[in-house]
Amino acid sequence: METNDLIKALATDTRRQGLPLGRAWIAALVVAVLVAAVVFFALLGPRPDAGAALSTVRFVFKFIVTVALAVAAYRLAVAVSRPGGNWRAALSGLLVAPLLLVLSVLLELVAVPSTSWAARLIGTNSMVCLTFVPLIGVIPLVVLLLAMRHGAPVNATAAGAVSGLLAGGIAAAFYAAHCPDDSPLFVAVWYPLAIAILVSLGALLGRFFLRW
Repeated sequence: METNDLIKALATDTRRQGLPLGRAWIAALVVAVLVAAVVFFALLGPRPDAGAALSTVRFVFKFIVTVALAVAAYRLAVAVSRPGGNWRAALSGLLVAPLLLVLSVLLELVAVPSTSWAARLIGTNSMVCLTFVPLIGVIPLVVLLLAMRHGAPVNATAAGAVSGLLAGGIAAAFYAAHCPDDSPLFVAVWYPLAIAILVSLGALLGRFFLRW
């Protein structure tokens, strides 16, 4: 056995003496979602016409994309936290949300006149999106980093970034209920930028917090 493999095995055995890693991730996900919900309702809450908006495709689509991202990021986070985990297979799941966004943007460009493209892309809530998605996701990010630390990630920075991506997906799914901008053009630009803040923060924290 190579030295690196031995170190990984020892680290994994040591950290599994407590709560099993699979259960730790489930617990962390539940706590992260609950915390995000508390922060969301404390700071924003759903938009006034959320009930009526549920009958529109654009509004519902925001949840489809953000939840798809969160699910894929969770699978990747669990894989990354295990030495030798099949992270490449989990990584392919991250393609779903971007592909959905690309398809929706193309349909939007066909459905609306070109004179409306810029207004739909800029929207009315871009700065709110960039502010509150990170605010909703920052405490869940810490919770997810604790779960990641319970494992034995090989690359601390990458593991932190994946934790940030998962926190961002969760936060964006909640924020979507408040956001009045439903155009895929808006979602394709501002949601990824807001999530990228959490990814960058996760990478930075992971670099120091997840080292072993």
